[in-house]
Amino acid sequence: MKRDYPYNNFNPRDAGFRCGLEIHQQLDTEKKLFCHCPAGVYSDEYNAQLLRHMRPTLSELGEYDGTALMEFKTRKDIIYRINKDSACTYETDDTPPFPINKQAVDIAIEIALLLNCSIVGELHVIRKQYLDGSIPAGFQRTAIVGVNGWIPFKNRKIEIFQLAIEEDACREVSDVGHLRTYTTDRLAMPLIEVVTAPHIYEPEEAYEVGMQIGRLLRAMGKVRRGIGSVRQDVNVSIEGGTRVEIKGVPRLPLIPRLVYFEAYRQHRLLQLREMMHERGIEEDNLQTERFDITGRLEHPAITVFPDESFIVSVLLLKKMAGLFAHKIGPDRRFADDVAGRVRVIACLIHRPVILHTDDTSSSAFSHRDMNEILSVTGMKKDDLAVVVWGPPDDVVTGLNEIEIRCREAAVGIPNETRQRMTTGETDFERILPGPDRMYPDTDSPPLVIPRDHVAEIRKKLPEQPLDREKRYKKQGLPDHLTWMMAISPRAVLFDRLVSEGKIEPVLAATVLVELMIHLFRLGGEPETFGDDDLENLFTQHRQGSFTREGFRMLIEESAQTGSRNWTELTAKIGIRRVKPDEVKSIITDAASTVAGVNPMDEAQKFRMAMGLVMEKLRGSVPGTELAQMVKETLKPD
Repeated sequence: MKRDYPYNNFNPRDAGFRCGLEIHQQLDTEKKLFCHCPAGVYSDEYNAQLLRHMRPTLSELGEYDGTALMEFKTRKDIIYRINKDSACTYETDDTPPFPINKQAVDIAIEIALLLNCSIVGELHVIRKQYLDGSIPAGFQRTAIVGVNGWIPFKNRKIEIFQLAIEEDACREVSDVGHLRTYTTDRLAMPLIEVVTAPHIYEPEEAYEVGMQIGRLLRAMGKVRRGIGSVRQDVNVSIEGGTRVEIKGVPRLPLIPRLVYFEAYRQHRLLQLREMMHERGIEEDNLQTERFDITGRLEHPAITVFPDESFIVSVLLLKKMAGLFAHKIGPDRRFADDVAGRVRVIACLIHRPVILHTDDTSSSAFSHRDMNEILSVTGMKKDDLAVVVWGPPDDVVTGLNEIEIRCREAAVGIPNETRQRMTTGETDFERILPGPDRMYPDTDSPPLVIPRDHVAEIRKKLPEQPLDREKRYKKQGLPDHLTWMMAISPRAVLFDRLVSEGKIEPVLAATVLVELMIHLFRLGGEPETFGDDDLENLFTQHRQGSFTREGFRMLIEESAQTGSRNWTELTAKIGIRRVKPDEVKSIITDAASTVAGVNPMDEAQKFRMAMGLVMEKLRGSVPGTELAQMVKETLKPD
C-alpha cells in the first residue's frame, strides 16, 4: 500500500514498532454455536426487551479483571432487544448451552489446518468475561482449536499463535450516558478468531498480512460475507511501551494509518513520561487538590445545562502546566486522551468532556473564569486546573479517572483497548483485559477431536489462494482476474470448465468474476445463479448459440426475469443465428447511413457504423468479426 503519513521524521520501525492481528470471521453455518437458533437472521424488529446490570466475578485465583472493574464503574443499564426468530433462552442466559455446533467445529479445524496449525486433542470451552453488556451472560464461550501455525509472508513466516472458535456478541444499537442498548440477533453466531504473533514491523505489512489471511478464509467458501461478518483487532507496541489493542477495525485498508498514528501516540506518551520525570512527578507522588466551583463559572459549555443537580468541580494538578497540551497526534493532545477516559467511564456525554487551563483555543476560559479558578484553587504558574461538571456521582468518577490517567502517564503507556476514529487516530474504549477474565465453562463438557477425523478433513482441504494464483497466471489470466478468481466461490467451476478444454480461461474468469460483480452493482443477486446454470450457459456458447458479447445480455435478462432457460432467453432478446447475406446487408445499410452524415472523420464513421450494426447483431455475431467487416465496407474505393 502507498505510504500516507504526515510525520516524515517519525519512522515506526526506528521506534521498535511491532504489531499483531486478531481476525474475527463469522462461519457460514446453519445454526448458532451453542443453540439451535438459525444463524445469519438479522432484523431490527424485536418482540421483547430485557434489562440487565453487570457485576464482576472473581477469577479462579480470587482476583478481579481490570476491565471488569472498569466497566462496573460506568454503572450502565443494559437493554437487550430480543427477536423470537433469532434468539432463545440460551442467548438471554436463562438456560445452559446445547452441545457445541459440530459443523462450526469442522470448519474451524479446516481453517486451522490451512494455517498450518496443530489441532488440539480435546476442545475445552472456557468463559471470557465481558462486562460491557455485549453478551447477556457477562462472558463469551470460546475454545482453542489449533495452535502454533504459520503463513508464508514475503521472505519469512508469520506465526499464528492460536485459532479459537467462539460465539459472536450482540449488535450495539446505541450507547448514551448510562444506557446501552443491544439487539441479540448476531449474538452466539459462530466465528473464529485467528491470532498472529507480533511479527509485523511495518504499518503496511499489517494490511498485507490481514489481506492474505482474509483471502484464505474467503477462498474456502465456508465463511460469511458482508458488513459485520469480519472484524480485525490490531495489537500495537513500540520499544519501551506496552501492548495496546485497536478494536473492531471493519476494513483492512484502514489499518496502516491507524497503527501508524497509534505508534506515534505511544512515542509521544513516552516523551511525556520523561517530561513528567524531569519535573519530579512520579506515579506515587502526583499532588492534586479538588474544589467545588458550582455556580461560579460562566463558560457556555457549563451554563448551557440548566439542571440544578449538576455540580462543577476543579481538579488542581500540581506541576502539570503545559502537559495537557502535549501533542500525541495530528489533531489530538494529551488532554484528549484524558477526556476519552472520562467520557467512557464517567459517562459524561457533553462536549467538551472536560475544560482545562492549558487550552488556548476558542473554547478556553475567559479572564473572568480564569480569575475565579485562581481565586478558588490558589494555583501557581506551573500548575494545571481541570474542570469537570455533571451529575455528582459522574463528576467524582471523572475526577478519579483524571488522577488515575495522569499517574499512568508518569509510568508510560497504559494497556488499553482503543476505538478507531474517522481521522485515523484512536480514542479510549476500555482497559485491556487480562488473564483474570478467563475461567473454565462448567456447563460444556470437553469434546474429543479424533486424529482420524482431522486426517479426513486434511484430505479435503481446498487449494491455497497463493497456489491458485500461480496456476492461473500460467494459464494466461491477467493479474486482476488472477487476484479475484483465486478467492472466488466459482473457482471449482472455473477449473472444471478450463481443465476439460471447454472454455478459454480468460473468458471463463471474465464471466464468473467480472460479470457477476457487474450484476451485483446493478442490484442483482449473483448467488442465485447455480453452477449448473452457468455451466449450461457456457455449453450454449460452445454450441454457437451466442457470442462472447451475449453473456452479459443473457445474464442481465435472466436476473430480471428469474428464468434460467437460456434457449428461450436468447430468442427473447433477439440473439439468433444470422446468415452471411443478412450480416452483409445490415453492414451495407449502416455504411450508407454513415456516408450521408457530414462532416465526420474516419474514426467517427467507424464508431457510428459499429453502433448501428451492434444494435442489430450484438450477441449473434462476434464483435471482432463485425469490426473487420465494417472496416472493409467503409474503405474508400
